[in-house]
Amino acid sequence: MEIILLQKIRNLGALGEQVRVKPGYARNFLIPSGRAIMATKANIEKFQARRAELEKRAADEQAAAQSLADKVASLGSVSIAVRAGGEGKLFGSVSANDVAEAVQRAGIEIDRRQVRMPAGENSLRSLGEHEVILHLHGDIDQPLTVAVVPE
Repeated sequence: MEIILLQKIRNLGALGEQVRVKPGYARNFLIPSGRAIMATKANIEKFQARRAELEKRAADEQAAAQSLADKVASLGSVSIAVRAGGEGKLFGSVSANDVAEAVQRAGIEIDRRQVRMPAGENSLRSLGEHEVILHLHGDIDQPLTVAVVPE
């Protein structure tokens, strides 16, 4: 199925590209989420008329995400205090939601869905410094150090 991308999608294409995808992927995900439209003759003409507006919006979103990445870079690290046992094991864990709240307390607005935990982990379960990635926009990822300290 041929579609026109309305935004950049990793491993698929950039804004305005006409690409071929499996019909289920287009009908069940890309089109309902507003990331693509079917590549009919009428839609191609409509898209060409709106192309400048969409490119400007994409550039604005990219600039806002880069500004947010610069703020996170200047922040450097956040500290989260949790209850822990004698050997550095936590009573519970530190989730992406906890990391997002710590960043928000520092004055930077992010969502928990933007936090990417270290590879293979869903949460942090030990004291110390951990590196997490904040996925701010399509191809803008910013590393952040999370210091998990005992209460």
